[in-house]
Amino acid sequence: MKLSQVLSSINQVEKSKFISCLDKLCSGAIHHDQKLAKSVNKIDGQIKNASGSEITALFTLVSEYFKDAIQEQLAMSGAQIGLLINILIRDGNSVARTSWIETLYNKEWLELNKLSNELLEDIEASRGTEEFSRGKILSIYQDCLRTAFKNDEKINREARISDDERGILNCLANSLNVSMDEASAIENLIDPIPQNNALDGLNALREMGVLFINRKRSEVLIPDEVVAILNELQGRELADKHTLRILRSFTDAELSNVLKHYGKKVRGVDREVKIHTIIHSLIPIRTILQRDLFAANETQNQRKDRLKQLISDLELSVDKIGTTLDERIDVIIDTLNESAANEFESLSAAGFKEMYTSLQLHFPSLEVLLKKEFELEDNEDIDIDKLRALSITPVDILYLLNNEEIKIVRDKMGLSKRGNPRQLILESFANANDRFIENYSLLAKRDLAGLKLAGVDISEADLGIKFEEITKEIFENLNLTVDEDVRKAINTAKDKADIIISLSDDDVIIGEAKTCKNGDFAKYSTTSRQIKAYVSRCENQGKRVAQVLIVAPSFSTDFVESAEMDTEVNISLLEAKGLKLIYDAFKARRNPKFSAKLLTKGGLLKAELIAKNI
Repeated sequence: MKLSQVLSSINQVEKSKFISCLDKLCSGAIHHDQKLAKSVNKIDGQIKNASGSEITALFTLVSEYFKDAIQEQLAMSGAQIGLLINILIRDGNSVARTSWIETLYNKEWLELNKLSNELLEDIEASRGTEEFSRGKILSIYQDCLRTAFKNDEKINREARISDDERGILNCLANSLNVSMDEASAIENLIDPIPQNNALDGLNALREMGVLFINRKRSEVLIPDEVVAILNELQGRELADKHTLRILRSFTDAELSNVLKHYGKKVRGVDREVKIHTIIHSLIPIRTILQRDLFAANETQNQRKDRLKQLISDLELSVDKIGTTLDERIDVIIDTLNESAANEFESLSAAGFKEMYTSLQLHFPSLEVLLKKEFELEDNEDIDIDKLRALSITPVDILYLLNNEEIKIVRDKMGLSKRGNPRQLILESFANANDRFIENYSLLAKRDLAGLKLAGVDISEADLGIKFEEITKEIFENLNLTVDEDVRKAINTAKDKADIIISLSDDDVIIGEAKTCKNGDFAKYSTTSRQIKAYVSRCENQGKRVAQVLIVAPSFSTDFVESAEMDTEVNISLLEAKGLKLIYDAFKARRNPKFSAKLLTKGGLLKAELIAKNI
């Protein structure tokens, strides 16, 4: 979840620690950062009174200062904080109940403690032997880590590992082929992590400004921007979900090469277990792509060619693949890190929902797999809004299925056997929604026969819901912000708004999508009661309703006149064919000029005039 979304979902008290940290950073930096000083002056130096968008903009400007401050505080914190951060920055844990984070913490502690005891046995077995065994390697690392930790006690200071020492230890672990999970387990032998009181650690991180805690929902929220900074501090260049994509592209032999570098078992180990072991071992992806992937006798040119093939297998859209090995690794890492926005745009919210529903039909255990891989609660209700909040894209969902499973789904869907099966599935749902948009007017009129003649397969019961979904998609394609978070916040069991378009942090447009089978849409009194209830709900949430927009196939004369004369709310009316006309004009322009303000003129909007001026 983006910082702006987090800020809009919590109250002022829950923002206070983060704002205090931001205020402190700004106060220290404005004297030598003119751009930051200019932004602070715009709000008269009162950051506590700033809007969500202003706070987000300030955070972007001070992110480097924030990273330095957090790095310093984390260096002074105990091992418990480090374990909590490892949990919080994993895919799926950026929005979670505090009780669930405590459950994950306990599970992680038990696994770490078990690994610590296993490694201790190997280390003790190697004592007094000359053989350079795996246990001997681990004992060397343990001795170095103990020295780094205990050094401070010699000068009467609290024992801890400094950033400089941490850097040296990471270099040593890499040279000795000690994986990051093994390094953490050995550190646990020297500086034991407490098993309980995870909530104390969460509160400490809140004090640092790293996360937010929604007291009403007992929920931990950590913004994507902060996760990216913590990943950088942890030396993690890719999220686990992106590492999974890379590992899915490896052959069995290549996966074994990676495991052999760290003394892991490979004989008789299933492919999926190999992938899970590599991800859980926290091996840096750069090390995998530089060294671990390859056999010892492979030349530099062979390694570069393999990465070129990997870029192709992952279907990464890049201008240049680079000439050196490191350049190609940079291309892979950078492109995957920047992929989320493009992947969400590849399917609309409606298309994403349809794909997810279809995948569940063809692969019934998908939700169980999703909860397992992204560490979601068993009783968690999974919907597209939740997935978007966790930055889980349609492509992430497709990569949950292994290469054989995705081919089975492809075949069940009757898609071509040529090409990348994941890409084929993705494109099939993008194309399906294109057909609905193309026949948008027929959908609005509930013309089932006309839709079937156009090759659009849908049941009559689904026409209204589909019209609402496609209307949202059209607004999204017009670069309007369809805000599902606000819509969910104002909806009740009785009052359910169709669409909320955010114009700013505080201003919204309420949208209603109405289908009508015969004649003009004429139900003004019923519609009026609905929209006034939505307006009231929005205002109670601190939002100002700039306009109500009703989309229907056409409107009766009485409906238009009643809307124009209504003094309680500002209402705009837009015919479905008119919205399609605006959409077509927008798509036809290389640099279209369209603003949501064009929808706030009131009365029956002149779509032809709007389309002409885009």
